Amino acid sequence: MNPNPFISADQEPAPAQSDSLASNNTSAVVPEVQSQPANQPQLSTEPAVQPQPAATPTQFQPATQPTTQFQPASAPISDSELTAANQNIQTVFDTFSSRVVGQENLRTALMVSLMTGGHILLESVPGLAKTTAVQTLAASVQGSFKRIQCTPDLLPSDIIGTQIYDYNKGEFRTELGPVHANFVLLDEINRSSAKTQSAMLEAMQEKQTSIGGQRYDLPKPFIVLATQNPIEQEGTYELPEAQLDRFLLKEVLSYPAPEEELEILKRIESGKLSEAPNNSNTPNIELAAVETLQNLAQKVYIDDAIKNYIVKIVSATRNPASIIPSETARYVQYGASPRASIAFQQVAKALALINGRNYVIPEDVKQLRHSVLRHRIILNFEAIADQVHPEVIIDSIFNAVPVP
Repeated sequence: MNPNPFISADQEPAPAQSDSLASNNTSAVVPEVQSQPANQPQLSTEPAVQPQPAATPTQFQPATQPTTQFQPASAPISDSELTAANQNIQTVFDTFSSRVVGQENLRTALMVSLMTGGHILLESVPGLAKTTAVQTLAASVQGSFKRIQCTPDLLPSDIIGTQIYDYNKGEFRTELGPVHANFVLLDEINRSSAKTQSAMLEAMQEKQTSIGGQRYDLPKPFIVLATQNPIEQEGTYELPEAQLDRFLLKEVLSYPAPEEELEILKRIESGKLSEAPNNSNTPNIELAAVETLQNLAQKVYIDDAIKNYIVKIVSATRNPASIIPSETARYVQYGASPRASIAFQQVAKALALINGRNYVIPEDVKQLRHSVLRHRIILNFEAIADQVHPEVIIDSIFNAVPVP
């Protein structure tokens, strides 16, 4: 008898005879057969040592499954609070899009930073609207904005403030520095000296400054957006890893697409971008609404399964050889600190609220994974020589860790 007809005919009872055999056959053909979605959910239960192509469908699987397993027993946020929060978030997004073309990842990162009170490190070449984006964000919430151009001769007192002797009154008076604003843009922070960087990062951590023995609280919200230029390295002071870890996110900006660049030219020609971002016609929300958003983001429910998922991911960065191939794991010198786990939880909660939910799902952890981890995973010199970027390590770890 011809073996080919019998093979196709016997495939129907085969799953009933041996489940393990069917599972092995399924995992072997998934990268080639894209028309069998019924077999894809079985991939999520496979061990973490699945090959790279088989892990890709797993990354998107929870989006097609019911997410009721992650919902709380009682809603921590009411429907009216959720609706009001979504309206305020949409107002900020609309204001941002009216001034900045494209850069959707930056828009999301800025919104997450606003809702968590975290700081962002922006890395890009000049001319990608970093200053405009921060100015627009400040205008959308009626917050104060200050820009500090970092140079090698910049002193800590130039940022924090100083005391000036008043001859008329015969006493010293305090002049607060530009850091006392809701949104502070540190342009090219890696050009300032290590002493100035430390003074600024201390203000970021403590939310206060000390001038002449007197403590001055920084306004709320207080968000620092530091930029650095990856092209020019001469005359710069690289930020230490311990200081990089204090930034909630590190966002790498890319060039706009041709159609986006064409839209920029049209807006400039029409005069839409000539108006100041704090124009009275610009839609905005109040600073009190920002504080409400921050409080709601903290109340978003996160299941213990999601917390364990976060811990496994961060732990894998410290011992990558136990979960990803050795040819990739050998590039990692140091993994992420517990700050990464805290950042993942804060970012996931904010993204859940942005997406209109009062609970976290695995996709909220994945969405900004590069921004959370790229400045916390330290690669060795071999990775630099082979031009291996942190994003490669991050994706390998996320593909290997099972999704709850």
